Amino acid sequence: MLYPLKFKPILKQTLWGGSKLAGKGSNPHIRESIGESWEISGVQDNISEVAEGPLAENTLEELIEIYMGDLVGDKVYDKFGVEFPLLIKYIDARDNLSIQVHPDDATAKERHNAYGKTEMWYLLDAEPEAGLIMGFKHDTTQQEYLQGLHNNTLPALLNTEKVKKGDCFFIPAGTVHAICKGCFIAEIQQTSDITYRIYDYNRRDKNGNTRELHTDLATDVINYNGQKQHAIPYHQHENHTEKLVDCEYFTTNYLKFNKEIEKDYIALDSFVIYMCLEGNFTLVYETDKTIQVRKGETVLIPACLKNLFLLPEKEAGILEIYIR
Repeated sequence: MLYPLKFKPILKQTLWGGSKLAGKGSNPHIRESIGESWEISGVQDNISEVAEGPLAENTLEELIEIYMGDLVGDKVYDKFGVEFPLLIKYIDARDNLSIQVHPDDATAKERHNAYGKTEMWYLLDAEPEAGLIMGFKHDTTQQEYLQGLHNNTLPALLNTEKVKKGDCFFIPAGTVHAICKGCFIAEIQQTSDITYRIYDYNRRDKNGNTRELHTDLATDVINYNGQKQHAIPYHQHENHTEKLVDCEYFTTNYLKFNKEIEKDYIALDSFVIYMCLEGNFTLVYETDKTIQVRKGETVLIPACLKNLFLLPEKEAGILEIYIR
């Protein structure tokens, strides 16, 4: 029988990672330079494994194969088969990430036989001077972009946003972007690991090599228009579900609650994911079964579970994610 599923985090050590995610992994040797924790992943060679309960040790792909629409929703299964359509992760940036861009579905299919990558970021925390790079300051030509790349002045063309805890950003495929140092982020994205790195501050690894850039691949997928939309405006009203992002790839809502919340997914033909950002809560399903969800945990609610109750310990804050 299906139940709300937690998965073993997949930790990624990076040049720019910090130590905020060290408590997530079971490997005592991985404590530093952890850039990402993949909470739920259907990316090949990085497929999530169930952490607890009767289905522990099964992979997400194996479960979709067995439970199909009961797990992910009939329409989701019809479209994606056994490939889970979203990648859910936490990102801890101790240093600047490279400036990059992702292709859309059509380009990714043609070049890599894969999905493109539209994503969103929710700021869990931010140091006082932390920022993000999001698109161009003004409408830019391909020639100006290539000149900036050649002259090492690309950052001057780009729009930098100062950020604070609770800010939320939507990054459609084609948007030049980068997470800068001091940001701690929850990221929701299409299942894709295709990144075109376009600028890396001329950094060198421990062997003195610069990282590979993908200038030729990136140039014709970039949206050169000035960035119009910045942080997504929303209200943090208690006990009210607030929409953050609603696109064809995912819907993400924010909910802060200090009393029992009932969730009715009868009309929704999709799995639901909760990322617990603040506090702890008890999730009640099938009338009397419960599971504890703690700050920093992510839980996948199978599509067949339609009625849930969320009971906060005192107060909790979550992201609620599904495909409409």
